[in-house]
Amino acid sequence: MNDFQIEIIIHNHRELLWGAGITLKITVISFVLALLIGTFVGIVRARNGIWSKIFSPYVEVFRGVPLLIQLFILYYALPVVGISMGNFLVAYVGIGLCGGAYISEIIRASLYSVDRGQEEAAISLGMSKLQAMRHVILPQAFRVAIPPLMNAFSAQLKESSLVSVVAINELTRTGQMVYSRTFRPFEIYIAVGVLYFIMTYSVSIASREMEKIFHVGGKIDQSQNKF
Repeated sequence: MNDFQIEIIIHNHRELLWGAGITLKITVISFVLALLIGTFVGIVRARNGIWSKIFSPYVEVFRGVPLLIQLFILYYALPVVGISMGNFLVAYVGIGLCGGAYISEIIRASLYSVDRGQEEAAISLGMSKLQAMRHVILPQAFRVAIPPLMNAFSAQLKESSLVSVVAINELTRTGQMVYSRTFRPFEIYIAVGVLYFIMTYSVSIASREMEKIFHVGGKIDQSQNKF
């Protein structure tokens, strides 16, 4: 085996960093979509039995089918029935819908962690159910949800590597392209791995800081910050 050639990484670092930027862009946009979907579905399922049954198939299907297959369906199968989307839109929608199913369960569990008596107390003080949800229930549920939501963000960041199958030059696909040109897989994939680690570890640090700011659960279980 030849010696490790750091110059291979140095020569291609701009291309790899560009790929990492695309990965972050896809992750952030798809996570915002997942958070919006997950929050809505989570609240509805936690507060309304009928709507819980209606949205239950969405949650079960998107949690039960691998994300890779979902991306294949969106990118390759839907055009057969006349529904076409660009590759970036497929990435946003695919990861967003899949992530939303998981986040909805995080939100639902967080809402259940808030004593129902607090809602009743807020209503007795003259608040509507919507006001009680907005000003009393959701702020407390949000504190509980911070660690798992940050874990969900980290998971989506790593899962974004799957969008390479729909011809997006994010970090993983960029690494593959550089490898095919240099024939140096060891250096290239070490660099790709390091970049993923830096991004996910940064999320871990941000999670711990947010937990301190919002005083999540007093003593935080540090095991929740391992990705």
